[in-house]
Amino acid sequence: MLGLQWGDEGKGKVVDVLTPGYKVIARFQGGPNAGHSLKFGGDGFVLHTVPSGIFREDSMNIIGNGVVIDPVILMDEIRSIEEKIGPISGRLQISKRAQLILPTHRMLDAASEAAKGKSKIGSTLKGIGPTYMDKTGRNGLRVGDILSPEFLQRYEALKTKHLGMLAQYDFEFDITEYERKWLAAIEELKRFDFIDSEIAVNRYIDDDVPVLAEGAQGSMLDIDFGTYPFVTSSNTMSAGVCTGLGIAPCRVGKVIGIFKAYCTRVGSGPFPTELFDETGEKLRRIGKEFGATTGRPRRCGWLDMVALKYAVMMNGVTELIMMKADVLNSFSTIKVATAYELDGRRLDHFPFECGENVTPVYREFKGWDCDICGVRDYDDFPAELKDYIAFIEQETGCPVSIISTGADRSEIVIR
Repeated sequence: MLGLQWGDEGKGKVVDVLTPGYKVIARFQGGPNAGHSLKFGGDGFVLHTVPSGIFREDSMNIIGNGVVIDPVILMDEIRSIEEKIGPISGRLQISKRAQLILPTHRMLDAASEAAKGKSKIGSTLKGIGPTYMDKTGRNGLRVGDILSPEFLQRYEALKTKHLGMLAQYDFEFDITEYERKWLAAIEELKRFDFIDSEIAVNRYIDDDVPVLAEGAQGSMLDIDFGTYPFVTSSNTMSAGVCTGLGIAPCRVGKVIGIFKAYCTRVGSGPFPTELFDETGEKLRRIGKEFGATTGRPRRCGWLDMVALKYAVMMNGVTELIMMKADVLNSFSTIKVATAYELDGRRLDHFPFECGENVTPVYREFKGWDCDICGVRDYDDFPAELKDYIAFIEQETGCPVSIISTGADRSEIVIR
C-alpha cells in the first residue's frame, strides 16, 4: 500500500481501515519526515514511524529495515500511543537493520538546507537525508548495534565525524540537550523486540499470514523516479517493499495505490497543476491541507492524470483508493490534467524535464455540488462523481475499490 502523488494522500486512514484483513502491518521506508493521520471515535492521531495498524489490538506492527529511526521521536510517539491504548510492546517490533538518526544527522540536514539558500529542497530537517547518506556510505549505526557493548564508542566515532563535517558550514548549533534525550530514548527502546525482520516477514508469508506493507510519502517523491532533486532519500515505490522488508518481487501480491481526488505537495519542486488562485485556497481550506509533520500549508491543485498514470505504471498498481472526494463537494466544475505542453510539444507521459516550463492541458468535469459525507453505498453517489471515478478507471486501467468521503475511519465506501 503506497501513495501515488507527492505524499499526504491519506495512507494512515487506509491502513487503519484495511488492518482487520491483515495480521501484520510492516513499514518499509522513510522516517519521521512522514505523518500518517488517523481519526476515529472523534479523536485524531498522527503517526510518524509506528505502522498505522498499531490501534488494532490483534495486529503485529513491524518497522522494517528500510526505515530510518530517530529514537527521541519514536519514543515520544510510543508514549502518546500508550497513553491512549496502553502498552504496545507486544504488538510492535523493530528491525535490527533499521538505521538510526543521530542528533548530528539533524544538524547536518539543517546546515545543508540553510546553505542552499533559494535552492533549498524543502527538507523536513529531521536528518533523513544525512542518515541515508551514511547508510549508503557504510558508516551508519543500526538498531541492532544498540545491543553491542561497543555501541557508545561507535556512536562517539560517528558523531566526531559529523562534527568535522559541520565545521565546514557557517552554522551555529548545540546538540547537548537533544543528545541527552537521544541516549535516554535508546535505553527505552530496549523494551521492544529487535528482530531480523526479513526472516519474520518471509515466515509470515510462508505460513499464509496476510502482510500489509505500508509506504511513506508518495511515488512522485521517489529518489530515482520522482521530481529530482526535490524528492525524499528513499525508494517510495513498490520496489522499495523488496529492499525495505527483504522480500522477493514474486512474493508481492496486490499493489494498492492511494491518491487524492485532487493534488497537493509540501515543500519545493515541480507541481504542474498547482493553483495560485482562490480555487487553490478553497481546496486548502476545505481539505485542511497542512503538513501532518511540519504544519506547513500544502500547495494545492487539480488532479494530474499524467503523473498518476506514471505512478500506476511504475508501481504495477492493481487497485486504486481515492481519498478526499468530499473536499470537492462544493465545486461546480472540476478539472483534470490529461496532458502537458512542453516546448511546443504535447506530451501524455511524465517527462524528465518536468519543471516550470510544463503547462497542463485540462479536461473539465461537472462537479457533483452536493454533500457526500454521509454516503456509504456506491449506488448512492451522484452521477457526476461516478463519471469522475469511471474516467480515472479508464485512464489508469485500474479499478477504484474504495472512496473516502470524510476524515473518520467510518466515512468510506467500499465497492
